[in-house]
Amino acid sequence: MNKSNVYRIGRTVLAVAVAGAVTSIAVAPPALAAQKATLGPYGYGSLKLGMSATKAKATGTVVRKPAGDHAGCTGWDLKEKPYGEYQVGAIISKRYGLTMIVAHAGMKTPKGIRFGSTKAQLKAAYPDLRRGPGGFPTAGVPGNKKAYYLFYLSYKDNRVAGMSLVLAKHDCRKY
Repeated sequence: MNKSNVYRIGRTVLAVAVAGAVTSIAVAPPALAAQKATLGPYGYGSLKLGMSATKAKATGTVVRKPAGDHAGCTGWDLKEKPYGEYQVGAIISKRYGLTMIVAHAGMKTPKGIRFGSTKAQLKAAYPDLRRGPGGFPTAGVPGNKKAYYLFYLSYKDNRVAGMSLVLAKHDCRKY
């Protein structure tokens, strides 16, 4: 793999390998693609906060990832953008269902916050921004009082380097 196939997003390194030639590419209409890439207010695409592991698996968009298991909760990855060995794309509680969806670089909130957004843009989009678990910024999710956003800012340039949609009431590790 050459250097042009390795990308760094925040503290995450993404390696991309391409084998063979691409003969055709299916492109979703812009409105559909934008809707699909939106994290919130109730979930991401067909994944909805609170849905059981059985229902989440039935969407065909997630795959089980035991590395994320802890305290009665199970780790999952989004099939479209799986994370590395020690990170998960979703967490599901046996009691509360889907409790967390971790964003990948192609996602944005309904207010347009995405990886690379500045802290000023984050504050303008979510004026209720406050310090949450672990000292990371959190904000309420407009249209869903049962959830919140958890943002990770880069120490280097104070830009959004990660974000998650979290069910406010759950029994998994504190997020």
